[in-house]
Amino acid sequence: MNSRTAFLIGGLISAATQVVFAQSGSLTLPKTVEAGSAFSISTSGNGKSTLYIVGPSQVLKRDVQLGETVTFPNGTLYNSGHYLAILSGTSSAENDSFDVVSAGKPANLNFFAKPSRLQVGLRGGITGAAYVFDAYRNLITAPTAVSFELSGPSGTVQRRTATTKEGAAWTQMDSTPQQGTDKFVARVEDLTSTRIIGQVPGDPCALKMSASPSGKRVKLSTEPVRDCSGNAVPDGTIVTFTEAYSGEQSTVDVPLKRGVAEVEMPAHNGAMITVASGVVLGNQIRWTGK
Repeated sequence: MNSRTAFLIGGLISAATQVVFAQSGSLTLPKTVEAGSAFSISTSGNGKSTLYIVGPSQVLKRDVQLGETVTFPNGTLYNSGHYLAILSGTSSAENDSFDVVSAGKPANLNFFAKPSRLQVGLRGGITGAAYVFDAYRNLITAPTAVSFELSGPSGTVQRRTATTKEGAAWTQMDSTPQQGTDKFVARVEDLTSTRIIGQVPGDPCALKMSASPSGKRVKLSTEPVRDCSGNAVPDGTIVTFTEAYSGEQSTVDVPLKRGVAEVEMPAHNGAMITVASGVVLGNQIRWTGK
């Protein structure tokens, strides 16, 4: 309950205690009301009074004849939370409280998935969280079953089930071995929400190069560069060639083009040539001019 609502309640109770009648009144009300449902409050005594109902973001006022039952139609109270009922205009201000709880049937599903883009083959790399609401956007706190499904480009499907706790359920999924677009779906009864996860190739794996003479230089070429799941590493990925000879070292960075990296370097007999991409090391070649 916010400070504005608390101030209003205090003012209503104060005003009620200042109005003194010979009649007396009392309230009989339900302890819980489902959001959006009809309900009634009974009064006793004689004479006229005013009934106030104060709760989260809602305040109701009704003129009542004591001894009668006040009915409230469907949709009157729709925000879940704690409510205070105050009967003003009696010899003593009568008040009681009740709770409005979320409607039982799920009507809205919020689903968040992170990250939206990641490498293939990461265990527990994808996280999904689902929040279940009723038709009035109240969080349903009763335990609710949620199913999660992640399908990859190859048709493989991962499935998880979870039960909400205080309205929320979450899960973790592995990113699939194949690059492309994954569909991540959360489902509660007949409600579904879908998120798209982009999967990109991982780091180069089993990097391998070959060398051949090219005049007074040596031509170095990699085989098509792939990650450990066999996905082609994207063009633009940097491959580093290093040549060490007589205590000196020269390095050339080359971006992948059409899946391979090629470069020409000085042909020093006995030079040691290595290839790498990031932290991934490839094979070594000692150049002998052949």
